[in-house]
Amino acid sequence: MNRGQSVSPPSAPALPALQRAPLADQVIAALRHQIASGEWPVGSRIPTESALVEQLGVARNTVREAVRALAHNGLLDIRQGSGTYVLATSELAGVMHRRFAGADLRHVAELRSALETAGARLAARRRTDQDLRQLDGLFARREVAWESGDAERFVDADGNLHLGVVAASHNDVLAAVYADLAEVLRDFLREDVGEELRPEGYMDHARLLDAIRAGDSEAASREAASHTAEWSHCTGTPSR
Repeated sequence: MNRGQSVSPPSAPALPALQRAPLADQVIAALRHQIASGEWPVGSRIPTESALVEQLGVARNTVREAVRALAHNGLLDIRQGSGTYVLATSELAGVMHRRFAGADLRHVAELRSALETAGARLAARRRTDQDLRQLDGLFARREVAWESGDAERFVDADGNLHLGVVAASHNDVLAAVYADLAEVLRDFLREDVGEELRPEGYMDHARLLDAIRAGDSEAASREAASHTAEWSHCTGTPSR
């Protein structure tokens, strides 16, 4: 090679051309975000097909394809003549809900006790001031829901409070597993509460929050365990 002669770099394999995601996939992502963020809570009816077409600016067939895909994955439930409802917050949550539907309630109670006891213990050690403010708000909404006498509203508020406690553990894996099982646990609570709220069925959660606020991990763990203790030692539905 002569001095000063330039050397060409070895040729690199050509990169594949970038492609935009299919429009239906973009709509699926948008709908999934509404569900995962809580904008469309579990049990709620999503906007009509016509409304989604207008909001998203896409063809009716594209919306229909996206809704069917999410229904197939267990996030949505298409009810002819009624609308489409949110079943779960993620694909895994949908799988969990289907997998454990009809499971022995005592076993669900034992699982709930294990997860919430661990979550409360860690929350007492790791909670932040922001966590405490959020828990106070969730607790207040739970109390208002109880006073309303609406059983389903109370189940939702109570479930959100327990989700908040586990989230305050700052253990992302524990919080994710609990969230994916949330609807299974709410089904258990619906069975426990019954169709109407009765005074003898009320369970005070103030002591749990006080223990978390005080950083008393043992007391927090003990309070969380007490919420399902009666189920863990029985073979049928306890009287409330």
